[in-house]
Amino acid sequence: MTNDAGAQRQIPIRRVVIAGGGTAGWMAAAALSKMLGKVLDITLVESEEIGTIGVGEATIPTLVTFHRLLEIGEQEFMAATQGTIKLGISFENWLDVGHRYIHSFGTSGKDHWSAGFQHFWLRGRELGIASGYEDYCVELRASLQDRFAHLPRGGINYAYHMDAALYARFLRDFSEARGMRRVEGKIVEVQTDELSGDITALALADGSRIEGDFFIDCTGFRALLIGKALNVGYEDWSHWLLNDSALATQTTAVRDAVPYTRAIAGTAGWQWRIPLQHRVGNGIVYASRYIADDEARHEFLSSLEGEVIRDPLPIRFRPGQRLKCWHKNCVALGLAGSFIEPLESTTIHLIQRGIVHLLQMFPHVVTQPAIDQYNTQLGSELQHVRDFVVLHYALTNRRDTPYWRMVSSMDLPPSLEHRIELFRETGSVFRVPNELFAENSWIQVMMGQGVLPSGHHPTAEVMGESELKRFLDEIRANVIATADRLPSHMDYMRSYAPAAKP
Repeated sequence: MTNDAGAQRQIPIRRVVIAGGGTAGWMAAAALSKMLGKVLDITLVESEEIGTIGVGEATIPTLVTFHRLLEIGEQEFMAATQGTIKLGISFENWLDVGHRYIHSFGTSGKDHWSAGFQHFWLRGRELGIASGYEDYCVELRASLQDRFAHLPRGGINYAYHMDAALYARFLRDFSEARGMRRVEGKIVEVQTDELSGDITALALADGSRIEGDFFIDCTGFRALLIGKALNVGYEDWSHWLLNDSALATQTTAVRDAVPYTRAIAGTAGWQWRIPLQHRVGNGIVYASRYIADDEARHEFLSSLEGEVIRDPLPIRFRPGQRLKCWHKNCVALGLAGSFIEPLESTTIHLIQRGIVHLLQMFPHVVTQPAIDQYNTQLGSELQHVRDFVVLHYALTNRRDTPYWRMVSSMDLPPSLEHRIELFRETGSVFRVPNELFAENSWIQVMMGQGVLPSGHHPTAEVMGESELKRFLDEIRANVIATADRLPSHMDYMRSYAPAAKP
């Protein structure tokens, strides 16, 4: 690693210290202990005195893959975390008050190598032989009917709703069984080497020191290591993402859990509903410059169903990303490295991507090329996620409050503006390598937010009308038949991974 004078410190990495628990810390501990526990000494430091935000309770399908890599049993995990299935997100009041659409995790129809299915659907719509876009996607159709079951050969894409605190506890047990050591203690000082600036140890309130060769900052918004000790700056995205505040609470369940997250737009932000087996996670995300805290609290609490289990937890945040998520011998994961509001449930995914990139490049010694590559890859992925979240605000017809008038007229990142115009004019989308959201995600959200392309690819005209009708009818019939055969979501969960009552 390079010091200020340009010298290289060739210190072999043997001791890894994770600062902070929560979802980020324990995901890192689980992955490192599983993959590298036999060659590394891994220590996690956390304090029971310091609460975690613990509201990352809705996930996306990449977590299914992460668990398979770690050989975590799905039924055991879901039962331990009060888990339910998530097939997508229901966006309510985003295009207009009273309008609803679902961004599902599935694929729609069948693509041709030269053109996506949306072009054939658009042509069919012109001819009056295509039904709604939701009829060509199993996950979307199943969401609307509150149905789910595993299908052969990965025939249905899904993610999870889960209790974040129980998830951290589950991963702690998993990590400790593989040799990871947990230390209880409050970090009072991050000690660095005078010459190199590298972190050398964490000093705890009880006077002890935890030394290490490599450090992972999972201290949340405080960013004790990457921000306060190493002085890595932060790129603010609040000119595109206006929300800066949140309240989170839990309520008792008053009905069976649906297999999707609800994102309900309000007067100056939006609310989430995340149904678990025995309770519901709730939150409101809002812009404090457009609604007072007490007004947001009233709007939130007055809309809840069921009995409130705990007082709402207030959260302040600044959307954006750390200028470097890896600097010297420290990597920042989770809120210490970036924050994009949880509209598309990407928080845990971004933690996971940071961990996977780190594992893929894990060095014997820290080198600048590895640091640069890590920061480039993760920075690019963060910006694609940011653009996808901003998309929901940019394409709204709402003008009913100052907040919605502002978000509907704000300047967009050029990368996002290009995507929107390309789809609007040609019906085409593109996917950058390693980008999280696939083409169908962009299509579902852009059409859900009111953008219907003005044209389609000529490939869609190669089929005659009768042939195109058969093509569309066959896909629709298969989707409807598959979805209709599925059991209800909670009937399936009660037999597959029933959770004990908390």
